[in-house]
Amino acid sequence: MQRITDYRRLFLDQVPMLDVRAPVEFSGGAFPYSDNIALLNDDERHRIGICYKQHGQQAAIELGQQLVGGQVREARVSAWKEWIKQHPDGVLYCFRGGLRSQTVQQWLHDDGVDIPLVHGGYKAMRRFLLTELDNQIKQLPLLVLCGPTGSGKTRVIEKLDNSIDLEGIAHHRGSAFGRRPGGQPAQIDFENTLSAIMLKQSIANHRQIILEDESRLIGRCYLPLPLQERIRDGARVLIEESLDSRVEVTLEDYVLGPLAEYRHWFADQAEEKLGTELLDSIDRIRRRLGGARHQQLRGLLVEALKQQQSKDDTSLHRLWIKPLLRDYYDPMYDYMLQQRTGQILFQGSREDVQQWLQAAH
Repeated sequence: MQRITDYRRLFLDQVPMLDVRAPVEFSGGAFPYSDNIALLNDDERHRIGICYKQHGQQAAIELGQQLVGGQVREARVSAWKEWIKQHPDGVLYCFRGGLRSQTVQQWLHDDGVDIPLVHGGYKAMRRFLLTELDNQIKQLPLLVLCGPTGSGKTRVIEKLDNSIDLEGIAHHRGSAFGRRPGGQPAQIDFENTLSAIMLKQSIANHRQIILEDESRLIGRCYLPLPLQERIRDGARVLIEESLDSRVEVTLEDYVLGPLAEYRHWFADQAEEKLGTELLDSIDRIRRRLGGARHQQLRGLLVEALKQQQSKDDTSLHRLWIKPLLRDYYDPMYDYMLQQRTGQILFQGSREDVQQWLQAAH
């Protein structure tokens, strides 16, 4: 039965992966394009682990055969077969490519289905991605896209095929108002996805790879220190947009766009959930705003939410967004720019920057 050792090809080709670790292991860190259909659920894994410590490997294997036998085994084999039917080019792995994945591979073979097993399992692939992440951060020709809040940096990133959307990978909009329904990936998942994307970009032969200027954290996702340094010291392009233009973009990013996303998650409760999140967001920066300014902006936000709910009118949101940008985010951006050391290669409107980047590409 086949074993896979070419980890690079797995990630470059975005090969579907069947992860048979327990759900608790999968939630702690997994790979892009992977699905979890466990050999052992969390409780079974826990019981077998205790048995292994107390009585040794053979006793643990025997207990596993008892727990995952008969109809339980049939149901899990059936689920794996259905996954393989949907992903005929898929591969199989467990933590180290050991007993669990070998057992699943054998059971499927006995049932007439063959699937390659990843030698070394999750641990080996994770080690490979960490090494690649370090290498690509050092080697890729990165160009940093800067601009104040509301300048539409993400809009530019999304239109380029030679870009890396760090906020998209982190599932966060990158500010105190950046939380999104569904939460963020685990740090390990963030790193794994970032590494896989950088690996993909490394073979595309782009003259430059564009990424957005970010601080060390995007929500709770931590940028690797070498990447922080590349962003701080790298060559950059600056977007310059008027305050009124940035108010409109921020309205879309903080209210209109999230509302559509919240409706997908919460249906009729979307406006209420989004309103609560906006109020929580402005409360999170209370200390940095100062008491009086916080109360003023929060009051404007409350009135905007009331008008949005009663009249389906979002226009009042501009009244709190504009001073938030001007008096809070803009000074933070100006300070951040002073800490950056990289050469400014171009600056202009979002449209001008978009055209310049596409021409440079």
